[in-house]
Amino acid sequence: PLSETLAAIGIPHRNLPQNASILFSVRFLTNTCAYRAGDVMKLQLKISPEGVVMDAKFKTFGCGSAIASSSLATEMVKGKTIDECLQIKNTEIAKHLALPPVKLHCSMLAEDAIRAAIADYKRRNMDSNAQQAAAQVAAAAATAQRTASQ
Repeated sequence: PLSETLAAIGIPHRNLPQNASILFSVRFLTNTCAYRAGDVMKLQLKISPEGVVMDAKFKTFGCGSAIASSSLATEMVKGKTIDECLQIKNTEIAKHLALPPVKLHCSMLAEDAIRAAIADYKRRNMDSNAQQAAAQVAAAAATAQRTASQ
């Protein structure tokens, strides 16, 4: 029955959540918050230069289902590429935790946080890439100017 499923799957993530912590200043760290129905999830992803999630941590203020959804989401993203993470749907989280319909907003919170964190990573990475490209252009121009003046 449903109560046995919740006990076997959902309660361990609620009572002993995995990755409930924060990541301190690390390279390729993205940080975001998502809000749903009064619950708040702060998700941090440590992403390798190759775009693979190396670590994930969360802080959630909400009910046990929101905490369980957050915990499971961090487990699901680890080791995946950012594109693979974008394929994670709230329905997967809800099904795995056997969430009742009244608690589906908790799995949506986790999906929202994953998407927001990856969008933040992409935005920051694009800014970083643009800065690197500008530095390379400036270096090439300086080299060309030195060569021309010789």
